Amino acid sequence: MRIKNHLAMRCIVEGTATRKDMDVLIEAFNITEALARVDPALGRDWSQEIKEGQDALLSMCKWGISLGDRFVFTGAELNAANTVMELHDAQLERCTVAQMEKAIGEVVKDIKNKKARATS
Repeated sequence: MRIKNHLAMRCIVEGTATRKDMDVLIEAFNITEALARVDPALGRDWSQEIKEGQDALLSMCKWGISLGDRFVFTGAELNAANTVMELHDAQLERCTVAQMEKAIGEVVKDIKNKKARATS
């Protein structure tokens, strides 16, 4: 999972990212947020940074789609996204399978309740 996430980030930096790479990052960032909600010890104190990273990803996705699927972060967006990715890596090291399953359930619930933001 980590390899897939970091490969997607690398593709953005290299300018070769696709919508599939965006989907990978959206999933990772959503799980990061959900894990922080599931267990405060998994990053609730980083909620502002998570939101900033999600906002950066959303902005980049919208801009990239408008440019014909050319996905590139600004410097500030990249910094915000890197922070979320580092937190996500730390969460993956510490979370249990049960916590991950609960976080996935939270993401599914957010999508069903239309709390997830669209990129297009």
